[in-house]
Amino acid sequence: MTGATANVPVIAVAGLECRYGANVVLRDVTFSVRRGEIFFVIGGSGCGKSTLLRNLIGLHPPAAGRVEFFGESFADAGEARRRELLRTFGVLYQGGALWSSLTLNENVALPLAEYTALTAAERDELVALKLAQVGLSGYGDHYPAELSGGMRKRAGLARALALDPAVVFFDEPSAGLDPLTSRKLDDLIREIRDTLGTTCVVVSHELASIFAIADRVLMLDKSAKGVVAAGDPRELARGGNAQAREFLLRGENQP
Repeated sequence: MTGATANVPVIAVAGLECRYGANVVLRDVTFSVRRGEIFFVIGGSGCGKSTLLRNLIGLHPPAAGRVEFFGESFADAGEARRRELLRTFGVLYQGGALWSSLTLNENVALPLAEYTALTAAERDELVALKLAQVGLSGYGDHYPAELSGGMRKRAGLARALALDPAVVFFDEPSAGLDPLTSRKLDDLIREIRDTLGTTCVVVSHELASIFAIADRVLMLDKSAKGVVAAGDPRELARGGNAQAREFLLRGENQP
């Protein structure tokens, strides 16, 4: 990797507008995510966090603006190149999004069958490795319904990591989890970043997670329909932005 390449943001967003029909959810959103960063998108309910995520991963085309991965526009890429770019990121959806009729082994193997030419034996070996990475060795033959909520989240993460992505997106990873299980998932996200160098983009409003593992945050606001604060959450909690301070210091939580 050259020095110039290393300095290119993993994700660069400029002037992004997100809308559903005539309803504008976000406008003029601009930010970048650095290589190896744990980057949180935060804000209150209905502020557009999940909408922004859908635009970033290509599930919903932006109404305006530009989203680049490693300096390359996803929207402007041809079909073959888009398929290559899709291999560079994984997604952990809020509910895990596992196929209930498939075992964990079969769920994790799906992207390998879709995007690689690996043999069945090679896929099996890689699936076992990915399940081990998330602490689920020995559970490959289990079905999602046989697992706890935290284990399903980890299984979804194993699938998101199947192709060794450079970026993993997390949609409310702590939703529905008790505080202890949520903390263990936070630790796993940090471990993945530290050991694999994976860039992590996390959509969340959970203060414990934000202060525990976020390097930087991007705060969205429903009324402003856009970004109202960005930076280190600990600095924002002590800073002059009243909206960010109120959000980050609500309740009994302190940085």
